[in-house]
Parts: sequence; C-alpha cells; structure tokens
Amino acid sequence: MKYLVTGGAGFIGSNLTRALLASGQRVRVLDNFLTGKRENLAGLTGAHGDAFELVEGDLRDPGTVCKAAAGVEYVLHQGALPSVPRSVADPVLTNEINVAGTVNLLLAARDAGVRRVVFAASSSAYGDTPQLPKRESMAPNPKSPYAAQKLAGEHYLRIFYEIYGLETVSLRYFNVFGPRQDPGSTYAAVIPRFITSVLRGVPPTVYGDGLQTRDFTFIDNVIQANLAACAAPKAACGKVVNIACGERVSLLDILEIVYKLAGKRVPPKFEPARPGDVRDSLADISLAKDLIGYDPKVPFAEGLARTFDWFKSAEQGTPEPGRS
Repeated sequence: MKYLVTGGAGFIGSNLTRALLASGQRVRVLDNFLTGKRENLAGLTGAHGDAFELVEGDLRDPGTVCKAAAGVEYVLHQGALPSVPRSVADPVLTNEINVAGTVNLLLAARDAGVRRVVFAASSSAYGDTPQLPKRESMAPNPKSPYAAQKLAGEHYLRIFYEIYGLETVSLRYFNVFGPRQDPGSTYAAVIPRFITSVLRGVPPTVYGDGLQTRDFTFIDNVIQANLAACAAPKAACGKVVNIACGERVSLLDILEIVYKLAGKRVPPKFEPARPGDVRDSLADISLAKDLIGYDPKVPFAEGLARTFDWFKSAEQGTPEPGRS
C-alpha cells in the first residue's frame, strides 16, 4: 500500500481516502470506529478492489498499528479522539488515543521504514492569544486537554525526525469543514450543526455571543495540503505549518450565509460559551506556501456553498455519487 490513513472512517480521513483512491492510489485505512462511521467508507471495496484495504483496530494497540504500517510509503495520521469539549469531559481517554496512540504510530512507522508521516495537528495549540494572525513562531498556549495533546503530537513528530530520521510534517488545521462531517455528534463542529438545524427548521445553537471568529478551512484544501506535505522537500521535515484559508468569519456571519442558501431563517438559541474555546482565530499561511507549496484553492464562501449542497442532498436522501 502506498498510503495509510489513520482515522480513515472519520470526516477528514474518509475524504482523504476517497480523493486518493479517485487518483488511482492504493490506500489502507486504520480505524476503530469509535467516532468514525462505516458509511463514510461505503462502496470503496467494491469500487476499488485491492487498491483499498481496511484494518479495523485501535491506535492504542501496538500490534495492530504495526500491522497497519507494514509496507506503507506514506502515513496520513488523522486518527484521534477529536473535539475540545470531549477532551475536557474525558482527558484521560483522549490522552491515551491522541498522545500514546501517536507514539505507537511513530514507532511503527519508523520500524516499517515509512517514507514520511504527515500529522493532523490543530490550531487549538495557539490558545487564546490576542495576536492575529497566528504564526508558527508564536509561543503555543493550549487551553484544553485536546490542544495540549495535539501540541504533544507535534513535538513527538519533530523528535522522531531529529533522533530517528523518520521524515515528518505537522499540519495545524484551522476549523476544517465539508461533506461527511457529522452533525449529530454531541461534539459536532459548528457548520454541519448550523446547516442541518436550518434545513430541519430547528433553532441552531450558538455558544457565546456568536461574534467569535474562525479561519474555516474547506476539506479540499486539507486534502491538497496532505498531498503537498508528502511531496515537499526535506526542508519541511520536522516542521509545523498552518493549514487554513487566511480569512476569518464570525459564527453569526455563517448563519446569515446559511439562511440565504436555505431560503429561510430559523432564529438561533444562545447558550453560554464553552470552556476551552478560543475567541478569535486567523492563520498566516505563508510558511505553508514556502515549505510545502500550499495554496488553498477553495475560499470559504465556495466551500460553505458546496457543503450546504451536500447536506441538503443527504437530508433529501439523494445518493452520493460513487456509493452503493
């Protein structure tokens, strides 16, 4: 197999897997289905034959991870127990998966002779520093267990490159969104929650005043970044780069766009701000451009329109192209 995608049944992982297979690559997925969904991988075995392989197992199990890494050239490490609120509720479990699981993967990749590991890091590592945009040279200040765990992963990747020579690149994702993102989870991201709530006529929940801003990143840009990180020169190894669009939008602004796309308004309900959430976020993506050649192709508004169309089709029961 050319690629191993950990967490390949999740939102980001399944989109990566499908994009790789569509381009003719061979892909192995490792997932324990704790948060990943089998329907995200529906139809892949029949459509792609032996180009697709699923290993059902857990990052916390070294034997399973070694099996998954065997014979692989590139590892796209998306596997994690995501979300800030979940880490606040259960810091021990999230640490076991997000930190110990990452170490297991790095050891397996080193021993299997993997060419490069690309890690799904998180902009949450910056914390709530007022300085914008966020640059990789800024001192991290994580506000949640999840943020601390992702930051630990970055350090482990750098150390494995410096000590063992395992090529690694960490991509600090900024609020990724797009098709297959789960709107029903307790810890669901804001965009799928907003879209499905408005489509169903249910008041969308806004935590805080809704004026907090994010640099939302459409999934196609993240796919591009992962492929670019695999092909980047060795100058990128051991480094951390921001992956975003370099534009920010407030939650209330998103709601207004969703209202226009849906052709109706559903007034939101406001809840207290959640512990661990940052107020504002905006990325400087110049280092990613310099080191890995990253250049986001899909701006926020276009990505939101595409995402809305996908969820609208899903609500109407329209089959997704290429799925059985």
